[in-house]
Amino acid sequence: MPNRLAQESSPYLLQHAHNPVDWYPWGEEAFAKARAENKPIFLSVGYATCHWCHVMERESFQDPEVAAFLNAHFVSIKVDREERPDVDQVYMAALQAMTGSGGWPMHMFLLPDLRPFYGGTYWPPEDRHGLPSFRRVLLGIHQAWQHQPKEVLENAEQLTAYLQRQLEAHPEALPEELHQVALTGLSRAFDPVWGGFGGAPKFPQAPALGYLLALAWLGQEAAWQHLERTLDRMAEGGIYDQVGGGFHRYAVDGIWRVPHFEKMLYDNAQLARVYAGASRLAQGERAQRYRRIALETLDYLLREMQGPEGGFWSAQDADAEGVEGKFYVWQEAELRQVLGSEAEAALQLFGVTPEGNWEGTNVLERRLSDAFLMQQWGLSPEAYQARVEHLRQRLYQARCQRTPPLTDDKVLADWNGLALRALAEVGRWLGVAGYLEAARKNADFIWQQMYHEGLLRHAWRNGLLKPQAYLSDQAHYALGLLALFEATGEMVWLERARTLAEGILTHFQEPSGAFRDSLDQGLPVVARDAYDGPYPSGNAAAAELLFRLAGLYARPDWHQAALQAVAFHAGQLKRSPLGFAGLLSAHLIGTQGTDLALPTPAEGLELSRQWFLPLTTLAYGPPGALPVLEGRQPGRAYLCRQGACRLPAESLEQLRAEFRALYPNGVVF
Repeated sequence: MPNRLAQESSPYLLQHAHNPVDWYPWGEEAFAKARAENKPIFLSVGYATCHWCHVMERESFQDPEVAAFLNAHFVSIKVDREERPDVDQVYMAALQAMTGSGGWPMHMFLLPDLRPFYGGTYWPPEDRHGLPSFRRVLLGIHQAWQHQPKEVLENAEQLTAYLQRQLEAHPEALPEELHQVALTGLSRAFDPVWGGFGGAPKFPQAPALGYLLALAWLGQEAAWQHLERTLDRMAEGGIYDQVGGGFHRYAVDGIWRVPHFEKMLYDNAQLARVYAGASRLAQGERAQRYRRIALETLDYLLREMQGPEGGFWSAQDADAEGVEGKFYVWQEAELRQVLGSEAEAALQLFGVTPEGNWEGTNVLERRLSDAFLMQQWGLSPEAYQARVEHLRQRLYQARCQRTPPLTDDKVLADWNGLALRALAEVGRWLGVAGYLEAARKNADFIWQQMYHEGLLRHAWRNGLLKPQAYLSDQAHYALGLLALFEATGEMVWLERARTLAEGILTHFQEPSGAFRDSLDQGLPVVARDAYDGPYPSGNAAAAELLFRLAGLYARPDWHQAALQAVAFHAGQLKRSPLGFAGLLSAHLIGTQGTDLALPTPAEGLELSRQWFLPLTTLAYGPPGALPVLEGRQPGRAYLCRQGACRLPAESLEQLRAEFRALYPNGVVF
């Protein structure tokens, strides 16, 4: 018999719909049962492509005895963290406060009023490697609930009070050299040999890479060195899908070789933007490599992750046929069978050996340089690229015959905003018209299907729109719409971005100046966190959006609101640049950003729209269409900062000179 989760739309919840556990979705029905029966809540949080979530389900949630104990003594709630990021955020903060770490699956025990008192991540079915078994944890919590209620309540009160204190403002002045301080902090964490930050497991840290890209554009040589090393090593390693394009979620090692094989929409959208931007700063072979990675990544998203309506799906699983990585790895003999006489070249290109580089199989890498292989194969650059692409396509077609991993096909507004922005910006920078068409299709779909009663809603699947709306949805999708306006000059996208910005100020702004992430009043503390995670926080995206729109619409109050949001987190920016790179990027735009007004017809100046200008917001349209275009003459370009404009430029060379005056070390083509 299916449980209540069978009525849900989330692929993750549906994966648990036939467990013997009497699961409830997050909601009042479960809370009321816990209150009425005075039972603790067992909260289990994960997502559809989470490997260890699958493992714990097989080991514990499908076990009838474990399920019977849970059903008798707890009210069990299952949450998709991607569908309810506010629930995940609040309880992950509690878990990290208790244990110093976190991860998924996340399991928390709550009072009936939702205050947490104990938690953990994965628990095995038997005591193992220092971890207590899940049965032992459940028995211990049940006994504490029965015999030590005072201690349980004290735990909940202390933990909730701690979480509440973390939300309080601690005003600090931002140093004048904030970005030099931040770059120094990033440099301390940087791996000078393999790139990236820290050791294994190693994540791309896309917000930090985007921040480094902006600093590199400003002429910070250390930022470019860090970025270059990281992008090179990631592109060579197994974290990048050398056959199908796109990045896996992270590497289990420190050298980007063996990935955790999930693919996430948010990683690929952000990394495509970073590689495309870096291709405009790099030279020669490196510039071509970065361009190739950006295009292959977006082509992967369009081929495998975009639904027919235009929305982008969330993720692809690490597992296929219950085995992690099975879809992606190769045996040498298998590769020889597929390629026949062409196999030797592929073995050299992808570093394939009989013994393999991971558990007897080969995760494909490209550690040999293109220049070396061109010389080895005696080919011209054009012939070499054609041969590599031919080998990739043959392997891709062979791989398509395998059982593919699950695709989580729910559509999330904020993640789609990241994809929309990538398509619009890369399409503009690199001149790919097809990306702009895909971006328009996405923008129409999301607005028609997910904008409801004044807010963009978070999650849609198969025609069902969930009611929750988050700060991150409004801010990230508005940034995508703004990018589409910059690429096309079509005013409809900018007007929608403005509508979402106004919704942020109406619904999410707090008296302190910070923005709350969620409108849910039932959580034990407010959901608010400026920490980036794998993509910029809602606070960071909202600040960047308001900074950018303030110039276009002549709204200094929006600029001030964004400054307040950044200042609220000043201490964290100074102490933890890696965790708050999104806000640092927003601060760069707020303090060093510019607006470029190009009234149409632009008479040749429109070529500047393809320049890579990460701190500049473009306004392209007829005079008077926007406040920033008021009184402007067609055929001239106006570069402005917070209302103060440079001399009008009548040629691309004059415009370059105006940019160089404001950005003496900037890379302006």
